[in-house]
Amino acid sequence: MHHFTGYELLWLFFIYSFGGWVLETVIATLKQRKFANRGLVNGPFCVIYGLTVICMAIGLQELTGFWLFAFAVIYATIAEWISGHLIEKAFGERWWDYSGRRWNLDGYICLTASLVWGAMGYVAVHWGNYLLLTLISLLPGLLMKIVLLALAGVLFVDVMGSFLLLTGKSRYPERWEAAEQSLDKVGARLSASIAGFVERRIHKAYPKAKKAAKTPESVGQASQVRFAAGCGFYKVVSLFMIGAFLGDITETIFCRVRAGVWMSRSSVVWGPFSIVWGLAIALVSWMLYQYRNRSDRFLFLVGTFLGGAYEYLCSVFTELVFGKVFWDYSRIPFNLGGRINLLYCFFWGIAAVVWFKAFLPKVEKAIEMIPVQAGKLLVWLMVVFMSCNIAVSCMALIRYDERSRGIKAEASWQQWSDTHYDDAKLMKIYPNAVEPK
Repeated sequence: MHHFTGYELLWLFFIYSFGGWVLETVIATLKQRKFANRGLVNGPFCVIYGLTVICMAIGLQELTGFWLFAFAVIYATIAEWISGHLIEKAFGERWWDYSGRRWNLDGYICLTASLVWGAMGYVAVHWGNYLLLTLISLLPGLLMKIVLLALAGVLFVDVMGSFLLLTGKSRYPERWEAAEQSLDKVGARLSASIAGFVERRIHKAYPKAKKAAKTPESVGQASQVRFAAGCGFYKVVSLFMIGAFLGDITETIFCRVRAGVWMSRSSVVWGPFSIVWGLAIALVSWMLYQYRNRSDRFLFLVGTFLGGAYEYLCSVFTELVFGKVFWDYSRIPFNLGGRINLLYCFFWGIAAVVWFKAFLPKVEKAIEMIPVQAGKLLVWLMVVFMSCNIAVSCMALIRYDERSRGIKAEASWQQWSDTHYDDAKLMKIYPNAVEPK
């Protein structure tokens, strides 16, 4: 497995972001018969292409043939679906709509587009990444690093500026009026003209963009006095903690029933919490909240595909970062590289149905009964606790891998990890963690 460096990933991000901008701009220009900058930002970048290809490059590098294409379709579809929702939440608009095509989901994604993205992802992972990184290695290293840093700085300013100007002008026009009265008029007018330029460019690039229709939940959410109404930050964090705890307990009981032994299934060194389960519950609740009342078949299919793709990515990520394999399904029929198997993918689908139909309504009700101020304080305490927990766990696991490779403890954090989390202690916390084959 190839361990990409940050330098390599950044170059892949910028190259594919630029390539995606060229593709989108050419298609839009041909359709509209006039130039249209299709990037989210003002520069020649479609960042969603870069981010998606990086995810594929890391997560799908072991796959070939049909499975590479299938997972590229799934990852690209998820990326497009999330992008559409984030754009709608940020700008209050829908920049594309597949409602007129067959096999679409609320106009955000459709089968034909997903197949095209999957084919492009296949080409990128199978041939493109290796070719691009080889060409980059032939160029002067110092010059390429300078160019890369310059691109990163410009893109950061561009993204932040575009976001703040668009959201500031479109959502809060009264603030612009106040700014013109209280601040220097020249500066206020300049800011307004820049924001207007950005909005005109976006609407020119996406002529079919339209204001997103507000759901009853989003309309009433601002006036709710309940804690964590809807599925916002406080609800998602709460669901993450609950899912992490329940996931650890479920896996512990499953191992007891299946193998006849009690063993730790925690992802962290402090407490019975499974990060994989917690993230899964939080992400699937956020992504599918508006579909929670759909049929069991729909939730089962979506849960099966999302769960399989998520578990595969988690397996690759943990192996790359910590140098350990935390689960191996090689002995179970219909497995893919030992990282996932068909039976457990079905379990993800069943879990999605059970979660949305049986557990989520009750869990939501219990969360929203917490007093608002107490609930906010509790959530932020959980954020601080789990952030420290994850940080310490990462240090302990990284050092665990270093010790297995004979690396001596020189830095203070390495010595601290060796003192508090030696091999014997970590073997109890992570009994299934083994060296990759």
